[in-house]
Amino acid sequence: MIRAVFFDFDGVLTTERSGSLSTLRSLSRHSGIGEERLWEAIGVFNDDLLYGRTTHADIWPAFCARLGTALPFDLLERAFRDTPMNAPMLALAAELRREHLVGLITDNKADRMATLSALHSLAARFDPIVVSAEVGSGKAGPAIFEHALARAGVAAQQALFIDNTAGNLRAAAALGMATLHFDDAANDVPALRARIHALHARR
Repeated sequence: MIRAVFFDFDGVLTTERSGSLSTLRSLSRHSGIGEERLWEAIGVFNDDLLYGRTTHADIWPAFCARLGTALPFDLLERAFRDTPMNAPMLALAAELRREHLVGLITDNKADRMATLSALHSLAARFDPIVVSAEVGSGKAGPAIFEHALARAGVAAQQALFIDNTAGNLRAAAALGMATLHFDDAANDVPALRARIHALHARR
């Protein structure tokens, strides 16, 4: 029986398929600098940001030096807050929370998730919230899922993980978790709801 449902964040609970894309689009819009140029300057820091080896505040001077422009740091915080949330998916999570533990597992930057968690009261909606930058590992391996399961107090066979990237489901499935791929382009939340209920009925 499914006791816990874990959601990915970007592309599932948001309407942008990746956090980097969402952040760069906002930074580009407010700075006038192209997304490709911004990525060339910040991309070299991406893995260290994702796995908690550094923060945006720490790399900001080096990022600006690579960019050749001193951007105000508050543009980045504004970019985090500009992340477009997926209201129907948040409603589904709230619906599931009536009978299930509902958590979040994401490959993400700690400072971005802290900003968004405060802005959208995520801790009141999802427990646990497991972020790659805080556990030092991502969805390519089992550790982040094992951490989430331990915090939730459920066995892998009692948990479902939903992600918009099929490759991110492999490690979870190998542990014995049920998995569902969500097509973020279609964003068909009613269809996902039906798939969850069907899966629940089978277990």
